Amino acid sequence: MESALAGFALSLSLILAIGAQNAFVLRQGLRREHVGVIVVFCSLSEVLLISAGVAGFGALTRAVPWFEPAMRYGGGAFLLWYGINSLRAALRGGQSLEEASQGASSARAAILTLLGITWLNPHVYLDTVVLIGAVSSNYDAPWLFGAGAMAASILFFLILGYGARLLAPFFARPRAWQILDGIIGVTMCALAVKLVFFT
Repeated sequence: MESALAGFALSLSLILAIGAQNAFVLRQGLRREHVGVIVVFCSLSEVLLISAGVAGFGALTRAVPWFEPAMRYGGGAFLLWYGINSLRAALRGGQSLEEASQGASSARAAILTLLGITWLNPHVYLDTVVLIGAVSSNYDAPWLFGAGAMAASILFFLILGYGARLLAPFFARPRAWQILDGIIGVTMCALAVKLVFFT
């Protein structure tokens, strides 16, 4: 259970960051366009990427012993950088959500957009395959860690896609983004310290 909860927490912290994919899902959710298809696509993509990380990283660390510490320190550095940037964004403020005013798009166009946003983004591999894979190898039950990470991703996309209408008034205020960025920043910095010094 500890492994699953740790995977859930890490995945949720990583996926909360406002990036191209989340912004697109949020926009589609606000417009109530193809939400089901989009949520399923994003969830399946996360499951595939996390599975690859958990399965491949364990095999790789057994074959190449120096790889795990290198990725652990590299992942720690990335998390620290990510956390500091989130804290800086929280201090700067000024970001807000604006509902897109573009015309309706087809489900096919939405999926093609998501294909590019998701699978051509190098950060998705660093977050889900490398980082989650690296951290999972530190647990006795890496697949439970991965299952927790998958559950967090699926839950997040369900809430983001279907709850977007409810969140719109809240995230129209810049202060909401500041709070979110602050929480993400603190979480990422704490995870960086744990990854480097306590694993």
